[in-house]
Amino acid sequence: SNRIVCGAGGAGLRSFSRGQSRSNMNGFEEGVEFLPANNAKKVEKRGPRRWVVLVALLVVFLLLSLVAGFLVWHFQYRNMRVQKVFNGYLRITNENFLDAYENSNSTEFISLASKVKEALKLLYSGVPVLGPYHKTSAVTAFSEGSVIAYYWSEFSVPQSLVEEVERAMAKERVITLPPKARAQRSFVLTSVVAFPLCCVSSTDSCSFALHARAGELTRFATPGFPDSPYPAYARCQWVLRGDADSILSLTFRSFDLASCDEHDSDLVTVYDTLSPMEPHTVVRLCGAYPPSYNLTFLSSQNVFLITLITNTDRRHPGFEATFVQLPKMSSCGGSLHQAQGTFSSPYYPGHYPPNMDCTWNIKVPNNQYVKVRFKLFYLVEPSVPLGSCSKDYVEINGEKYCGQRAQFVVTSNSSQITVRFHSDHSYTDTGFLAEYLSYDSSDPCPGMFMCKTGRCVRKDLRCDGWADCTDYSDERQCRCNATYQFTCRNKFCKPLFWVCDSVNDCGDNSDEEGCSCPAGTFKCSNGKCLPQSQKCDGKDNCGDGSDEASCDRVNVVTCTKHTYRCHNGLCVSKGNPECDGKKDCSDGSDEKDCDCGLRSFTKQARVVGGTNADEGEWPWQVSLHALGQGHLCGASLISRSWLVSAAHCFTDDKNFRYSDPKMWTAFLGLLDQSKRSASGVQEHQIKRVIPHPSFNDFTFDYDIALLELEKPAQYSTVVRPVCLPDTSHVFPAGKAIWVTGWGHTQEGGTGALILQKGEIRVINQTTCEGLMPQQITPRMMCVGFLSGGVDACQGDSGGPLSSVEADGRIFQAGVVSWGEGCAQRNKPGVYTRLPVFRDWIKDQTGV
Repeated sequence: SNRIVCGAGGAGLRSFSRGQSRSNMNGFEEGVEFLPANNAKKVEKRGPRRWVVLVALLVVFLLLSLVAGFLVWHFQYRNMRVQKVFNGYLRITNENFLDAYENSNSTEFISLASKVKEALKLLYSGVPVLGPYHKTSAVTAFSEGSVIAYYWSEFSVPQSLVEEVERAMAKERVITLPPKARAQRSFVLTSVVAFPLCCVSSTDSCSFALHARAGELTRFATPGFPDSPYPAYARCQWVLRGDADSILSLTFRSFDLASCDEHDSDLVTVYDTLSPMEPHTVVRLCGAYPPSYNLTFLSSQNVFLITLITNTDRRHPGFEATFVQLPKMSSCGGSLHQAQGTFSSPYYPGHYPPNMDCTWNIKVPNNQYVKVRFKLFYLVEPSVPLGSCSKDYVEINGEKYCGQRAQFVVTSNSSQITVRFHSDHSYTDTGFLAEYLSYDSSDPCPGMFMCKTGRCVRKDLRCDGWADCTDYSDERQCRCNATYQFTCRNKFCKPLFWVCDSVNDCGDNSDEEGCSCPAGTFKCSNGKCLPQSQKCDGKDNCGDGSDEASCDRVNVVTCTKHTYRCHNGLCVSKGNPECDGKKDCSDGSDEKDCDCGLRSFTKQARVVGGTNADEGEWPWQVSLHALGQGHLCGASLISRSWLVSAAHCFTDDKNFRYSDPKMWTAFLGLLDQSKRSASGVQEHQIKRVIPHPSFNDFTFDYDIALLELEKPAQYSTVVRPVCLPDTSHVFPAGKAIWVTGWGHTQEGGTGALILQKGEIRVINQTTCEGLMPQQITPRMMCVGFLSGGVDACQGDSGGPLSSVEADGRIFQAGVVSWGEGCAQRNKPGVYTRLPVFRDWIKDQTGV
């Protein structure tokens, strides 16, 4: 075989002839004999290719980088230090509170704070997961009880120990600091607890400290209120204090912050301590609240901390608030021994305080049973699952009640019952108002019908088609009145005009079965039946656009009187597309001029058992006063200069020229007729009255009028325009609509001082015409209940019929026109149908 032998020696290689060989003294070869090879290329020794070397070097480099990165992570980042700051409080049990402790610069404050910091350092040193990482602590405030110290502590914690450190800080502890000298006494701390810092501390420029004075309201507000908006991107805080053995009652009298967006909201938080700790949050507030909304909060001790954190530059006035100190409750609950009475959560109707436990022992005469009826019940806490009463609750007969509930009754099987109320240390709510009654078990509701829940309702409400009992027991086992009721398969009675209105009113769909359209077909709003294949095919097969109204895709279709016409002349298949937040027209005209139909106050007050409207709830509602006669008619604001009302309000009689605009005054932003000079109310003179030229004062056909204001209105939180519907806009039968006004609250009664509201439903036009033959025209619509009960009345004329449409925007469906009596059975109210007059309004006003 062939061999290649490499040797080295001397100055180079020497070649010898075949067979010759020379050796050195040590016997090593000094030369090499090269034998002939069969393939010179194969036997020639060559170095590795360059690309192989480069790849090998790259792989080695990457491996070294990975190893180095792992080592860096292991030794540095795995044990990377995280700065953690905790807010906390502790109680010093063997000290008494001094007034000087309210001043952080006083000698007494500094001395006591030094002891607290020393105690905290000693405490942390005894906890392995805390001691090595504690950097510093500071005391921010003191309050009574004996002395409560509020502090923060900073730690530099390895990333891997953060959760363990948070658990250790949240655990309550007790520590005794031994005296340094024999003359000193021990320093005992209890309830030492802390939580991660929730918000950045305020600057001195936006930090305020206030102390209540006995019997006096103390006012405070955001900087600049009400003339200028609160600061953008600010951190403000208010420390509120009262005397020892008192609690604080805080009320936001005006509240208008940027709306509550999911991110970057401006936020006010109220804490039941002097340290901003999330577990002691009483309430978080953002957005705008009407002045009548219940924003009164109680503390469990004599301090409150309020923080304002602004994350936007939106301009809003902020808040104005007052607080007052009240005597601390010595006891909560008690014994009730009368035959009947009332009781409520602590400090009702203000929000109950945190950390409350109340027990009422109720005993009625021995031969009677006892029932408790909760007339109002709000025990809602954020993030608490529905039905889980783990925080705030009322407990009766071993069962817990919480959340938001309609009126309900709890009964006993004896003459005694015990009601227990509990609130934890966080968020609070309005609470409850309850009454207790004694009753004879053989006749629990004398002269009335008793629901299975124990509630008593009037007998005439039985089987009227409306569930007055929360368990529907008043509507079960009924014999329906065939004249005006439909008998559902489940035996419920429902108004006849709800049959075949495309709404499942019975609950078992029996009112929508057999409505002339066979299975597999589509029923148009006008009653026409079509094959399902013609639904959403881009054509108006129904003739009223209802087969294209609820399609995912919006198509351009042939224009009819039932389709929406864009400004470019094209018509779209979608029903009621205007101002719904979606661009349906290619030119975007369906979303133009949409500064209407929205309320400034996103939160509406909780009204129980009443129909009073809330301030700003219907900001387009107008009160029209005739000279020397007070409020006579309503109207609605449709732009800064124009109102819509009823033409019959301006018909002259022999004693008064109602058609003369100088005889009228319009009040905008009004809620209470007795407070027409209140802040926010605008008084306007009328420049022109334009009744519809076809108005018939005998039939009330074309009952609509336009009023021009002398000076434009100023939009505000309580003055805004309503949206006008397009001529194609449909308000279908069965739809819930609101009627508002200051008219008579009952037939033959007197007008209301507070604006009233009532929810009614659109009645099928054929049913409406059948109820009042030869009286209903295409310009009219019936809205109300055939069973009566809710209706417009005298003095509501000209007011708006408001319909909540897509995206919460409100359109005016009609104008209060006429009716036979008020709220009578089978006599619904008749309203002027507004879409019919959309073009006329545009021609007259430009709106």
